[in-house]
Amino acid sequence: MRFLFPYPPFTSPRRQGGFARALGALILGTLAACGTVPEDAAPPLPPDTAAVPAQLPAIEQPRSRWVPVPWDALPGWQADQVGLAWPALLRSCERPAPAWAEVCKEARALPMPDERSVRDWLQRRLQPYQVQNRDDGRPDGLITGYYEPLVDASREARGAYRVPLHQPPADLGQRQPYWSRAELDTVPAARAALRGREIAYVADPLDVLVLQIQGSGRLQVTERDGSKRLVRVAFAGHNQHPYRSVGRWLVDQGAFSLEQASWPAIKQWARANPTRVQQMLHVNPRVVFFREEPLLDPTIGPVGAQGVPLTPGRSIAVDRESVPYGTPVWIDTTEPLLQPGAPARPLQRLVVAQDTGSAIVGAVRADYFWGWTEGAGEYAGRMKQPLRMWALWPRSPS
Repeated sequence: MRFLFPYPPFTSPRRQGGFARALGALILGTLAACGTVPEDAAPPLPPDTAAVPAQLPAIEQPRSRWVPVPWDALPGWQADQVGLAWPALLRSCERPAPAWAEVCKEARALPMPDERSVRDWLQRRLQPYQVQNRDDGRPDGLITGYYEPLVDASREARGAYRVPLHQPPADLGQRQPYWSRAELDTVPAARAALRGREIAYVADPLDVLVLQIQGSGRLQVTERDGSKRLVRVAFAGHNQHPYRSVGRWLVDQGAFSLEQASWPAIKQWARANPTRVQQMLHVNPRVVFFREEPLLDPTIGPVGAQGVPLTPGRSIAVDRESVPYGTPVWIDTTEPLLQPGAPARPLQRLVVAQDTGSAIVGAVRADYFWGWTEGAGEYAGRMKQPLRMWALWPRSPS
């Protein structure tokens, strides 16, 4: 489980959840280009899937209502390369919910799936439902983004590397809530509880904050003998304090406007105000603790709340009371704007619900996993767009 961005870093964090295997074609910066299917690769809807089956009822979830719709109600359905989501779906089939047991068995048996066969299988075997708010039937919501940061670190405190990442203290479960961030920095008894729990040291305290908000990350560690090793730090617990946004605090301080708030803006403020960085960090009392994991295959990301790795560009975190883990979801939103005034580009694609987060709450709410390649943090930190989404659920056997 992790603790990741639900909103850009300047608002509020999100989770304790996870990540997955990157597809070779899914490289950040080319996500939109990879999403277009040649016209001859997208067959028309089969006649028996073009309309909603007669008398098909809505599905009631604890926090959402799913209304059945025809496939052509999904904006951009014929334009996405749905085959790129197939590995993510198969990942979820490693831990299928009861309703998916037979469907997953069929999916794993699909011989040599290509774009056409995957699309045809999805349309014949699954039924789309628009996800709506259970109280008022509204289909509109919010999508944000998260990623897996890469941070340089040292196994021992030396030079600029003085800011520790900690394992859970031995007495974490004995004090509820545990010491706050400010107390862990200043109270002798709190500092003593962390002594000897250091995993590694980083140079920038904001890198620690990023790792704690994301809940997982990669460390390029310089070992004591001078060798370098790539490892992962994964969520292992927190101090039970609420998250408070340092970005929101900076907005309230007049450092910048809410529209200007981003990680680059926060870092720029920190560079200009080094004596106030600790004051800013103490605004957020929550501290996340980590465990170190070997990273034998750098193409595999952290594990999400479903218990399977996430796929960049094809995995999302959801409110599990609105959308169960393992559900394929069609999202209709736009890419984050990296340049003010630039036209918004549609982001319409098939993803799979494989993660969750403490701030991912609501019927139409998702956190989009951008992966770990260069630029992922920029996209994730600026993603806060309107969202509509459709859940794809197994059809009843005919």
